[in-house]
Amino acid sequence: MVVAWLVVGVLLVLFELHHLAFYALFGAIGAFGAAIVAWVAPSAYGAQAAVAIGVAAVGVAGVRPFVSRAFHRGQGQLVRGVHGGLVGDQGVTLDIVGEAHDVGHVRLAGERWLAVSGSGERLPAGTRVVVTAVEGTTLRVWPVDDRELGRLEGGNT
Repeated sequence: MVVAWLVVGVLLVLFELHHLAFYALFGAIGAFGAAIVAWVAPSAYGAQAAVAIGVAAVGVAGVRPFVSRAFHRGQGQLVRGVHGGLVGDQGVTLDIVGEAHDVGHVRLAGERWLAVSGSGERLPAGTRVVVTAVEGTTLRVWPVDDRELGRLEGGNT
């Protein structure tokens, strides 16, 4: 059981490194705690599960807010959530972004997002875009040319 808990812990750490939301991190710490209990008491499955769940819950409820705040302090713009908070933000396509059957990726606020074109045209990599809608975890984007960008930013073009 020790190996199983260690594998779960490592998988959660890898997941956390990809998302940096600080939920899986505390699940991983709980799994590592359960591995220690499994090493000391191999047949105490209930204690192993209780340690894993307890450590993860304490970490998420008690420690995560402080860790998250400290991590994000001073990093510039933070992603404000997918419930409309990204609409109007600008990003850059990382690969070809097409319609729903031709999903691509956009770099926005330092993160990689799934994206589809709202204009109906395929947008090549490197195209500046503005988010017009958020559908689940996929952004609907529209290309922005430099003249429009100047007007949006208050320029005189």
